[in-house]
Amino acid sequence: MPAAERAPAGDWSRALSEALRARADGQLARTRLIVEGPQGPRLRIGGRDLLSFCSNDYLGLANHPRVREALARAAADFGVGAGASHLVTGHTRWHEELEIALARFVGRERALLFSTGYMANIGTVSALLSRGDEVFADRLVHASLLDGARLSGARLRRYAHADPERLDDLLSRDPGASRRLVLTDGVFSMDGDLAPLPELAAVCARRGAWLMVDDAHGLGVLGDRGGGCVAQFGLGTAEVPILVGTLGKAFGTFGAFVAGDAPLVETLIQRARSYIYTTALPASVAAATLAALALVEAESWRREQLRNLVARFRRGAHALGLRLPPHENPIQPLVLGSAPAALAASRSLLDRGIHVAAIRPPTVPEGTARLRFSFSAAHGEEDIDRLLEALAACRADEPVLFSGDR
Repeated sequence: MPAAERAPAGDWSRALSEALRARADGQLARTRLIVEGPQGPRLRIGGRDLLSFCSNDYLGLANHPRVREALARAAADFGVGAGASHLVTGHTRWHEELEIALARFVGRERALLFSTGYMANIGTVSALLSRGDEVFADRLVHASLLDGARLSGARLRRYAHADPERLDDLLSRDPGASRRLVLTDGVFSMDGDLAPLPELAAVCARRGAWLMVDDAHGLGVLGDRGGGCVAQFGLGTAEVPILVGTLGKAFGTFGAFVAGDAPLVETLIQRARSYIYTTALPASVAAATLAALALVEAESWRREQLRNLVARFRRGAHALGLRLPPHENPIQPLVLGSAPAALAASRSLLDRGIHVAAIRPPTVPEGTARLRFSFSAAHGEEDIDRLLEALAACRADEPVLFSGDR
């Protein structure tokens, strides 16, 4: 565009300001809270002590003494920053040990560390696919999987949520693509339900497609040893060739990994741009994650505690007449309908010392704004009871607000 035709900087700023005002007017603007202490069931925010049900720290490891100590020891030996990418000088023995331990934990030949789950997903999908290929994504998959599909240049098709028959129908229509990849979350982050992985794997096997599962919210939580959705269903590399996990949720640290067979991981090392062109995780974070992984495997009581707390919440919520989904995973959404209703409910709970985030479009579809309760093994029964008491008081004050009709 010639310089004379370019919009003045002031016009850009004005356009952005108008778009922000429109978002705020629709009660869709996002804001950040400043947390004044470590993660845990109780957070200090804005000078107030709040009981929080927002964190994905499902097993209560983000502030565990052994995890903190492992990080501090490794930082004393290796410093703070990795200094370079894994392919230059950033890959330390802590990274290597963690990749080996994660591969063993999920029963895969190899694992590869990424700096975030978002980078793992966009890097993997775009490394494996290109123009002429096809990618099939569940309607509710995480945004990072969709962005990876778009970056790849492959043809993107969406199938109805958790619907293997619809996926099978789409795969049967045009078998001509050279590569076909199916994308799904293991546990869906906003609804908390599980993908029907055995059925999806069977469809993929029948139609010659690969299945990639992002098990960010299942690893550490589901399965006897915390192996996640894939382990809970008894599936291996043959059924789920590509497994993605994050470390900032049940493991309580930071980062992500992709696990699979050796050719997959070596391909990602060579081709995944979000791996090649970014600085490695600090070695201290890798060391802390190894300590967290040991706790995940050894302390099964954390998963049992989590299940008991979710069950207690669900019993109390049902007694209050609140409508919850049928599953018993630690993500429990209460759909209220409109963004104003979700915000008002969140503020009503906040007035009572309870912090629960209001989730609004575009994170969830229009008309399904909600409160998203997430539970941790670090919560106690008294915390669940206090939450239920607060919900009962809010519902008594504003019954229409919690009806889901607004």
